[in-house]
Amino acid sequence: MRLVIQRVKEASVTVGNAITGQIGPGLLVLAGCAPTDDEAALGWLARKLVALRIFSDENGQMNRSVRDVGGQVLVVSQFTLLADARKGNRPSYVGAAPPAVAEPLYQRFVQLVAQELGQPVPTGIFGADMQVRLLNDGPVTIVLDSPA
Repeated sequence: MRLVIQRVKEASVTVGNAITGQIGPGLLVLAGCAPTDDEAALGWLARKLVALRIFSDENGQMNRSVRDVGGQVLVVSQFTLLADARKGNRPSYVGAAPPAVAEPLYQRFVQLVAQELGQPVPTGIFGADMQVRLLNDGPVTIVLDSPA
């Protein structure tokens, strides 16, 4: 799994004309699943995400996690994160899990993040054409891959 984590003042995801997920200050997480992802990788990523110290403390140092600051997390599926564009001009997506494999992995990851965070985690709709809005804070953007 590959995550692109953005610290935000606010973020939302819309499908059609309906907002399916919306947060205030916290983290917008774009998540792409690989066919090799398993429960151990998902758990490691969920724990790492919620504990990642990328929020400022009283001295302006990034020493606080999203949990520490009472922030929210919005997770949006994005298989294109696993694109390989090293050869040619058309990215290959063979490194991305097929939808039948990716959707349960994605849903499980969202459940694990909610458990770690202690609050519901809004999402987009898996496989849908989504519009994502965000107000990046910093900007702070981190790419995190599963440990395997």
